[in-house]
Amino acid sequence: MKTTGRVNGIISNIVIVKADGAVGQNEICYVWAGDTKMMAEVIKVVGDAAYVQVFDSTRGLKIGDKVEFEGHMLEVTLAPGILSRNYDGLQNDLEKMDGLFIARGSITDPVDFNAEWEFTPLAKAGDKVSAASWLGEVKEQWVMHKIMVPFTMTDSYTVKSVAKASKYKVTDTVATLTDAEGRDHDVTMVQKWPVKQAVRCYTEKPRPSRVMITGVRAIDTFNPMAEGGTGFIPGPFGAGKTVLQHAISKQADADVIIMVACGERANEVVEIFKEFPELIDPRTGHNLMERTIIICNTSNMPVAAREASVYTGMTIGEYYRSMGLKVLVMADSTSRWAQALREMSNRLEELPGQDAFPMDLSAIISNFYSRAGLVKLVGGETGSVTFLGTVSPAGGNLKEPVTESTKKAARCFYALSQGRADSKRYPAIDPLESYSKYLEYPEIREYLDGQIEKDWVDLVYAGKTIVQRGKEANDQINILGDDGVPVEYHERFWKSELIDFVILQQDAFDDIDANCPIERQQMMYKMVLGICNQTFSFADFEECSQFFKGLINLFRQMNYSEWKSEKFEGYRKQIEQYVSEKTK
Repeated sequence: MKTTGRVNGIISNIVIVKADGAVGQNEICYVWAGDTKMMAEVIKVVGDAAYVQVFDSTRGLKIGDKVEFEGHMLEVTLAPGILSRNYDGLQNDLEKMDGLFIARGSITDPVDFNAEWEFTPLAKAGDKVSAASWLGEVKEQWVMHKIMVPFTMTDSYTVKSVAKASKYKVTDTVATLTDAEGRDHDVTMVQKWPVKQAVRCYTEKPRPSRVMITGVRAIDTFNPMAEGGTGFIPGPFGAGKTVLQHAISKQADADVIIMVACGERANEVVEIFKEFPELIDPRTGHNLMERTIIICNTSNMPVAAREASVYTGMTIGEYYRSMGLKVLVMADSTSRWAQALREMSNRLEELPGQDAFPMDLSAIISNFYSRAGLVKLVGGETGSVTFLGTVSPAGGNLKEPVTESTKKAARCFYALSQGRADSKRYPAIDPLESYSKYLEYPEIREYLDGQIEKDWVDLVYAGKTIVQRGKEANDQINILGDDGVPVEYHERFWKSELIDFVILQQDAFDDIDANCPIERQQMMYKMVLGICNQTFSFADFEECSQFFKGLINLFRQMNYSEWKSEKFEGYRKQIEQYVSEKTK
C-alpha cells in the first residue's frame, strides 16, 4: 500500500504534507492540484509532517489536496537511447514536450521504449557476475553501450542464460541470473538508480594518473586537468565562462559529454541546441551531438529542479563510466544550484550560514565533487568521470561562500579575471590566480614525462615564474614610469607578455587556433621559453617594446597557421632569424 497524505501548508514551492503512514527522506511523491499531477521530493520529515519541494509552480494548490508517496527516491532511467537527447532536470525528454513553455505536470519518457536495438551477448551461461558486470552490448550512435547487471543487484550471481544476438526492445529480457539461494532474476536493458546516491559498483578508485587534453593552451600547458579529475571556472558575468566550457566540450578527449545547464539563461542554452548538431567532432568525424547529452534547467524553470539536474547529470555520467568510457560532465552554473539550496534552506527556516547559504554548503559541494573520478571496473577495465563546473560569484568576488567551498573540493581552479576580459585577453584565465594541484601528483608528473617530455612540469613552473616576475616588473613601471626603471624591467615585462599573447591567449572562433594539439603546444611553449631564457641588450625601453611587439605579431600569425604547413614553417624560420639578429 502506498502512503498518502493531504496538503497542510504551502510556502511557495515547499508544501507541508500530513502523511498517514511512513515517509522516507528524499522520497518522491506526487501532489495533485485539481487534475494536474506534480512531482515533488521529501526534504524534511518531522513526525507525521513531510516537507516536500515541488518541481513545478504551486499556483492554485489548496489545503487538503491529495498527495501520493511513491516509496522510492528520485531516480533516473538508464538504458540505450540516452545519448544525443535533451532532458530537463527530471529526465523528461524536452523534444517530446508540446508548446514553447513546459506545461505544469508534464512528464515524458526518457527513452523510446518501442525502439529495437541490435544486441550482442558478451557473457555466457555459467559466468559469475555482480553489479555492473557486462552481459552484452548494443551500438548506440557510435558508442558501444554495455548492458550491465543492474547496480541495485548487490549479491554475486551465476548467469543462467543470455539472449542470442538479435534485435530487442529495452524492456525485453536479455539475461537470466541465478543468486546464491537458487532464485532466478530476469535482466532487461533498462535499469533505474537514485540520483542522490553515488554508483559504487567498481573494485578500486585510484588517484587520477592521466591528463585530459582539452585543446586549450592555458589549461593543457599551464594548469592541466586530469582524466577523472575535478575543476571549476569562477568568474564574473561576461568573462567568457560559457564560451570556454563550450570550447572544452567540443575538443576534450572524452567519449561522452554531459552538459548540465543548471539555472543558465535560456539564450545560452539555445546556442548549444543550435550549434552542437551542426558541429563535427574533430576526433571521430561524427556529429558532436551524437556523443552529447544536454540536461537543461534554465533560470526561468522551477528553482527546485536545478538541484535535481546536477545529480541527474552526474548519475548518467557514472552509468557511462561503468562501460569503461571517458565521460566529461560540465555544469553551468553551480552558483545557481547553490542559490536553489539557499532558497530551500530559508523556506525550511534552517539556521543560515555565511551569506544565508546552508550551513552544510561546503559538505554538499564536496560530496558532489567526490563522485567524479577514475575507477577500475569489475571486469578489470577503467572508466572515468571528469567534472568541470562554473561558478558565477556576484560582482566577481572570489571570496564568496560558493567559490570558497568549491575551492576546497576541486583540484583545478581556473579563475577568470574581469581585467583580462576587459582587455580582450581570452580565455580570461588568470595565470597567477589559477592552479592545478595535479601538477604535484607523482603519477601525473610521470605521465607528462612520458607523453610530452622529461621534466615537463619543471618547464611549466619556469613559465609561471616568468609571468610572475613580469607582473612585478609591470607594477614597478606603473609606479615609477617608463624612464624610472632599468631596461631589464621592461625586458622582464615583455617576456611575460610573450608567454601571455602566444600561449595563454587563444581565439575560440578561429578554425585553427581554437583547438591546439598537445605536440603543437609543446613545440610552441619550448620555442617561447627558449626566447625568454635568452639575454638581450636593448638601448632603451622603446627598442625593447618594438622588438617584442614584432615578435608577438609573428607568433600570432604562426598560431593562425595550420600545424606543420609551409606557412607555419615559414613563420618559424622568420622568428628564428628575427631573434638571432637581435642576439648577435
